[in-house]
Amino acid sequence: MTAPRIQFDKVSFDFQTENGPLRVVEDVSLDIRENEFICIVGPSGCGKTTIMNLLAGFAKPTKGRLTLDGNTIEGPGRDRGVIFQEYGVFPWLTVEQNILFGLRLTASKTPAAEAESVCRKYLELMGLTDFAKAFPKTLSGGMRQRLAIARAYAAQPEFLLMDEPFGALDAQTRSKMQNLLLEVLQREGKTVMMITHSVDEAVYLATRIVVVTARPARIKEIIEIPFRHPRNDSLHETAEFIAIKAHVRDLVMAEYEVQQLLGDAAN
Repeated sequence: MTAPRIQFDKVSFDFQTENGPLRVVEDVSLDIRENEFICIVGPSGCGKTTIMNLLAGFAKPTKGRLTLDGNTIEGPGRDRGVIFQEYGVFPWLTVEQNILFGLRLTASKTPAAEAESVCRKYLELMGLTDFAKAFPKTLSGGMRQRLAIARAYAAQPEFLLMDEPFGALDAQTRSKMQNLLLEVLQREGKTVMMITHSVDEAVYLATRIVVVTARPARIKEIIEIPFRHPRNDSLHETAEFIAIKAHVRDLVMAEYEVQQLLGDAAN
């Protein structure tokens, strides 16, 4: 087994509020290896996104240590690309300009000819070539999410961090986007952390699912997913898939009930 690239070592995080610190993540320890697809699931508001934000470098742990290849993560970096639920594309830039944006930054130092070549590659890979000159407002939700993925990939990050990337899509488009993501990952090879509320999505995409508790987020259980990549839609109908999904759903619902009780007690 390869050494972990990313390590959460007893990581906790507090938000500062008017009433003092509020613990959102508590004592999370997790190793992530090259080319893993980690899905984090748990009840709404439990701290899943905060875990991702810590890995992205948008926040620093209050306690514990978070490292990449043994080095403490001090902030955002080009090695980690982030895709948000609300697409995260610039509405005033065309599809082509959005993909080129990160490549044209001074920190990227990508030569112009190479940047254009990379842009063409991801326009084609995401099926957006015919829309290169279009603005995001003219695109469907699924196409805008393809654009968000293309822009993140064009910057050539080693790690892809995704926060409910398909949550706003209809069921059919969501399924197509899941399969497109798996296809691209098969070609490109990335390590992924995805936050999702969909247990079905987590079981279909992940190599491991991390179930977290009601706030503060602690690791309740880590489930190894036995299915090999690439995967296809027929997997959803198998008895093993259905059994794993039921187990994960039961874990999440138990924590949802805890969170409801905590909310009622607070009121």
